[in-house]
Amino acid sequence: MKKILGYSALVIISILGTAFYMNYPKLDLISGFSAKSVASGHFLDNRPLEVIEKGDNDIDLLELADNKILETEKVAEASVYGFKNRKAVYREGLGAVLVNDDYDPSKPYLVPKRSFTTNTTIPFPYGDGEPIKPTFTNIDYNRLNKAVDQAFEPNDKGKKCTRAVVVVYKDQIIAEKYAPGFSKDSKLIGWSMTKSITSTFFGILQKQGRLNINQTAPIAEWKNDSRKNITIHNLLQMNSGLEWDENYNEISDVTRMLFQESDMSKSQINKPLIGKPNATWNYSSGTTNLLSGIIRKQFKTHQEYLDFWYSALIDKMGMHSMLVEADLAGNYIGSSYAWANARDWAKFGLLYLHKGNWNGEQLFDPTWSKYVATPTPTSENQYGAQFWLNAGGKMPDCPKDIYYADGFQGQRVFIIPSHDVVVVRLGYDHIDLNELVKEILGSIKK
Repeated sequence: MKKILGYSALVIISILGTAFYMNYPKLDLISGFSAKSVASGHFLDNRPLEVIEKGDNDIDLLELADNKILETEKVAEASVYGFKNRKAVYREGLGAVLVNDDYDPSKPYLVPKRSFTTNTTIPFPYGDGEPIKPTFTNIDYNRLNKAVDQAFEPNDKGKKCTRAVVVVYKDQIIAEKYAPGFSKDSKLIGWSMTKSITSTFFGILQKQGRLNINQTAPIAEWKNDSRKNITIHNLLQMNSGLEWDENYNEISDVTRMLFQESDMSKSQINKPLIGKPNATWNYSSGTTNLLSGIIRKQFKTHQEYLDFWYSALIDKMGMHSMLVEADLAGNYIGSSYAWANARDWAKFGLLYLHKGNWNGEQLFDPTWSKYVATPTPTSENQYGAQFWLNAGGKMPDCPKDIYYADGFQGQRVFIIPSHDVVVVRLGYDHIDLNELVKEILGSIKK
């Protein structure tokens, strides 16, 4: 019996050892994701560690991370059973960033200069005052409120995961709700909705005459090979033909970029062509961060680049809660890391609903909104220029003119021109968004 027990113990130990060996490389991703998530959630939005662990970090394997917050140093650390300790540092104005062994906390860094001019006498969306209480007679408010309430009920996994919903009709908030512990002031991550923010700067730069999206991408490494014909337009549409693996469950191009690399604008530069530009759609966060690097090339100084994102769009529109986090090299992480409250995310949707006109000022040409909502070749009518589309009927019960900013775990800013509506949903897991939008629109008689 003792021999049997001994052999059984050896087998169990061998299995556990093999499992640990096979998953050891993933520990870096687990602790990296967790440290970054804790630092951002805590220092950007003042969330307690337990809220972050139960909500933001409610992802498979992240429960293995042991997290701690160092308030004075503005640091979050995470490890897995003592292995693969990772550290994320919060830098005022730039957000949280994972650091490496070469990080020198005493080294100075540039931060964006921001304008926080407020006007509480003007209501949302063009001022900072409280929204006007709408009096629309063509809205079934019972159906509308029921639809919004349903978004806060448990999803198919049993999670109450929605944190914010804002519905705007004809520039007025007609429904707004927040989960317990969250409010109109809570900063919530957009994840890949940030890609739509990044795209917008190309519309602004083109209107300003600084670039033409049909020009070839200004990447020196591509000048003498088959990649020389890739245009900015191809990159905006994720249709460059470049190799990229967007797999968050394994060690992949995207996880190496987000959790290991110090300069994310370079992550896709060395990738080879595996298809043809304008004929091979492939979703890539590396492409968007490459685009962030191209924006940086349009300015003589790093400070100008940092300031531009706020002066040309974010602060100009009064989206003062918004912050786009930067990597260690000082590039905005345009693929993933914009934070803002729900009302400011709604303002972004309204900018597109109004075809780039913000309170009388044209930030980008009206044709830009049509451009980003035009299907990319080979994307099956699902993707435009860093925006997702319903042109192919992905949301079968909703209008096909919907286009939207789309982020991990169901972050959405839906732009619905045919109904003059913007819908924002933010949370930490998916819900039935087709049903939510269908019911919201069904409550409004055209």
